[in-house]
Amino acid sequence: MAEFRGIPPGPNVGTQLKALRQRQRRAAKTQAPSEPTQPSTQAAASPHAVPLSALGPVQVQAFFERRQWRAFDYQQQVWAAMQAGHSGLLHATTGAGKTMAVWFGALLALAPKPAPRAARTRVLWVTPMRALAADTTKALQASACELLTDLQVGMLTGDTDTATRSQIQRKPPAALVTTPESLTLMLTRAAGQDALRDIAIVVVDEWHELVGNKRGVQLQLALARLATVNPALQVWGLSATLGNLQTALQVLTHPVQAAPKPPVLVQGALPKALLIDSLIPDGEHRFPWGGHLGLSQLDWVVRELDSSASTLVFTNTRSQAEIWYHAVLEAKPEWAGLIALHHGSLDKSVRDWVETGLKAGALKAVVCTSSLDLGVDFLPVERVLQIGSPKGVARLLQRAGRSGHAPGRPSRITVVPTHALELVEAAAARHAALAGQIESRHSPQAPLDVLVQHVVSVAMGSGFEPDALYAEVRQSWAYKDLTREAFDWAVCFAEQGGDSLQAYPDYQRIARDEAGVYRVPRRDIARRHAMSVGTIVSDSSMQVAWMTGGRLGTIEEGFIARLKPGDCFSFAGRVLELVKVRDMTAYVRKASRKKATVPQWQGGKMPLSSELAHASLLMLESASQALAQGTPMPGPELQAVQALLALQARWSAIPDTQTLVVETLHSKEGHHLFVYPFEGRTVHIGLASLFAWRASQHVPGTFSIAMSDYGFELLSPEPVDWAHWLGLKGGQAPVLSTEGLLDDVMACLNASELAQRRFREIARIAGLVFQGFPGAGKSARQLQASSSLFFDVFRKFDQGNLLLTQAEREALEHELDLTRMRSSLKAMQRKRLVFRTIDRPTPFAFPLLIERLRESVSTESLSDRVARMVAELEKAALAG
Repeated sequence: MAEFRGIPPGPNVGTQLKALRQRQRRAAKTQAPSEPTQPSTQAAASPHAVPLSALGPVQVQAFFERRQWRAFDYQQQVWAAMQAGHSGLLHATTGAGKTMAVWFGALLALAPKPAPRAARTRVLWVTPMRALAADTTKALQASACELLTDLQVGMLTGDTDTATRSQIQRKPPAALVTTPESLTLMLTRAAGQDALRDIAIVVVDEWHELVGNKRGVQLQLALARLATVNPALQVWGLSATLGNLQTALQVLTHPVQAAPKPPVLVQGALPKALLIDSLIPDGEHRFPWGGHLGLSQLDWVVRELDSSASTLVFTNTRSQAEIWYHAVLEAKPEWAGLIALHHGSLDKSVRDWVETGLKAGALKAVVCTSSLDLGVDFLPVERVLQIGSPKGVARLLQRAGRSGHAPGRPSRITVVPTHALELVEAAAARHAALAGQIESRHSPQAPLDVLVQHVVSVAMGSGFEPDALYAEVRQSWAYKDLTREAFDWAVCFAEQGGDSLQAYPDYQRIARDEAGVYRVPRRDIARRHAMSVGTIVSDSSMQVAWMTGGRLGTIEEGFIARLKPGDCFSFAGRVLELVKVRDMTAYVRKASRKKATVPQWQGGKMPLSSELAHASLLMLESASQALAQGTPMPGPELQAVQALLALQARWSAIPDTQTLVVETLHSKEGHHLFVYPFEGRTVHIGLASLFAWRASQHVPGTFSIAMSDYGFELLSPEPVDWAHWLGLKGGQAPVLSTEGLLDDVMACLNASELAQRRFREIARIAGLVFQGFPGAGKSARQLQASSSLFFDVFRKFDQGNLLLTQAEREALEHELDLTRMRSSLKAMQRKRLVFRTIDRPTPFAFPLLIERLRESVSTESLSDRVARMVAELEKAALAG
C-alpha cells in the first residue's frame, strides 16, 4: 500500500548521465553496435547457411529446432500464405513472434523466384520509428546470416550517414529496412526508379501506428507507386493492437487489390499471460482532483522498482516523465546510473544509450513516454508501471507488451492513479483489454496536402502523365474516391500555385517537358522539396546545448521564449541554467539550484478513447448495482472508490450507459451546470460550447467553461432554465439536438481560428512553407506568420482553394471530433436523464471546479484552497 508523505530532500542529480554513460560503455564492450547501417560482409558464415534459392521449410524448421522452439500455427499460416502469393495482415499479441513469421515467410516466398538482376532490393521493411528500424535490422540480419549465404540486410533512415547511403545506392542490399519518409525519398530519385521494379515484398511493421494518420496516407501512395511498377507486389502488415482488422487490411492492401490472390487476415491466437492491476492508495478520497495523488505514490513506486530487475515507468507526457525521473532519483540517489530518462525530445545519442542499457540489462528502471511504446525488444524488462490512466485500451496493451517481450513470457502492467477516479478507468481498461475491445483506427480521406507533396515527389523521380498518375493514386484506399476535378486541382496547384500565386516562380514546382511529362524544372526547388518530404509536423523546436559543447536534445521554442538568461529549467534529467539563445539554440550550463521550471510540451493531455469511456460507464453501472443491492463492489479498484461512489449516489446520482446525470448548483461564484457524458476532453469542449451558445441565443449571457474526460461545467452569473433546455418541461431538448449541428458548432466556436491552426500543418506538408536548411531553421513565429499570410491570401483572392476546405474539415474532425460529438448527442438523447439540484459540489463535480480554478490560482494557493474545500465537503459528508 502507498504511504502518503512528502518527497524527502535528495542530492543534486547532475552526475546521473555521466554514471549512466560509464555503465553503458562497459556494457557496450560485449554488445553489438546500437545503430547498424550496412551490415558487415565479414560476419562468420554459419555452417547451416544455404543460398536463398535452396531455402525451404526444412531449413526453417531446423532453425527453430536448434533453439528448441516450435513454430506456432499462425506463423506456419503466414509462411504458406506468402509462398502462395497472398498479401495480408498479421495480428498477434506483442512479443509473439510476428517478425519471424513474416520475415521467414518473405524468404520462403522469394526462394523459388530467382532475382531478375544482381544486387537489387527485393524486400522492403517499413517501420514507423528509426529506433525500431535499427532494432529490426539487427534481428533480420542475425537470422539471415544463420540461414543464408547470399542475403544482406541494410537500413536507410533519416539517421543514415552519407557514405552508407551511397553504398546502398551502388550495391542495394536484398532486404532494406526503412521508414515511410525515406521510402518517399526513394521515389524522388530519378536514378533509382528502375530499382523499384525488383521490390517483390513490402512489410509494414506496427501498421496500427500508421493507418490512422497522414504518414499512413503517404505510405499508401508509395505502395500504389510500387504496385504500378510491379503488379506482382506482395504487401504484408504487422500489428498487435487494432480493433477494426478487416478495414485495416483493406487500407493496407488496396494498392494490390487487382492481384490474383486475395489478401488474407491471420490472427495469432497465442496464449500469453497478461496481468493488469492497479496501485490501490491508502485512505478514502471522496473528492478527487487532477493530480491529487500523483507523487504521493512515490514510496510505493520506488519499492516496486526495487523489487524488480528491470522496469519501464510510462508517463503520458514528457513533462510528467521529467518530474517522475527527478522524484525517483531524489528518493534513491544511489540509483544514479541505474535509472534513466527517455522521451522524444532528448538527443538521439542519449536515447541510444538508454536503449542499449535496457537491452543489456544494465538499467534498473527507465522513466519514459510513448517513445518506447513500439516494438523494440527489451527482453530484460520484467514489468511496466503506467503513471495515470493510459486513456486508451490499445495504448495499455502496447505498453504492457514491453514486459515479457517474448513468446510464453507473461506481461504485467500496473496502473498508478494520479487521482481517485482513474481507478475506475484502470478497472475499465482491464475489462476492455481482456474482452478484446480495442480502438479502431481509420485512414484520413483524400488529404490534398499529402497529394500535392506526392505529385511533386513523383515529378522529381520518374515524372508523370496526369492520366496515369490519377489512376495510380486511386489505387490507394485514402484516394479511392478522389474526383478527377480534385486531382487536377492538386496538379495545377503544384504547377502554378493556384490562382493567387501564379506570379511567383518558387511555387511553380512542376512543369511539362517536350514529351508532355511533368517534371521538377529547377534544382533548387527539388532540393527544398527533398528536405521537406514527410507529414510529421511539430511546433518549432530549439536545440539545447552545453556552453562547453555537446547537445542534450530539443525543446519547444515557445517555452524558451518565456525564459530569460539566468532562469533555470528541468530537462534531460538535469536542472539547467539558461545562458543565452542564439541561432535557434539554447545554450545552458549546470545550475546550482534544485528548483526549476518543468517544460510543457504541446499536446500534453490525451482524451479518453470512446472504447475506454464506454467501459468506464459499464464499471460505474456495476458499481451502482452493487450499491443498490448491498453487495460487494466488483474488483479492487471499485472497492477502493466505494466511499466516493456512495457519496455521489447519495448527493446526486451515478452516470452509466443508460443514465445521463446533470447537476445544477448555485454558489457565490454564480450558477453552475455539471454534465457527465463520459465522452473525453475533446468532445466535452465542443459540447460545453454548444450548450452555452444555444442557450445564449434566446437569453443573452456569458459562460465560463471547464471540462475533463468525464464531463463539463458551465458557470454563468445569471440563472439559466436548464430544465427547459434539456426537455424536462415538455417537448424536445434543444441543446441535445443534432439538427443544424455543423452550423451551430461553426458559430459557437472560433471556426476560422481552428481552421487557421490546422492550415499551418497543411501549408508545411503541401510545400508552401519551407522550414529552412539545416542550421538555419525558421522560428515558430516565422512559420506561423508565413502560413497565416497564405491563409489570409487564399481566403481573399483564392476562395476556391481546396486546401482551405481541407483545413475546415480537419478542424472539425481533429480539433472537435464532430463525428463523435454527433454520436454523443444522440446517445444523450436516448439515455434516462437524471436532473439534480445540489447544495454543494458532488464528488464528480469537484474536479471540474478545480480545473477552472487552475487557470486563475497559483499552484501553492490552489493546494491551500483545495484543502479548505475538501475539509468543508468532508464535514458535510460526515454530517449526512
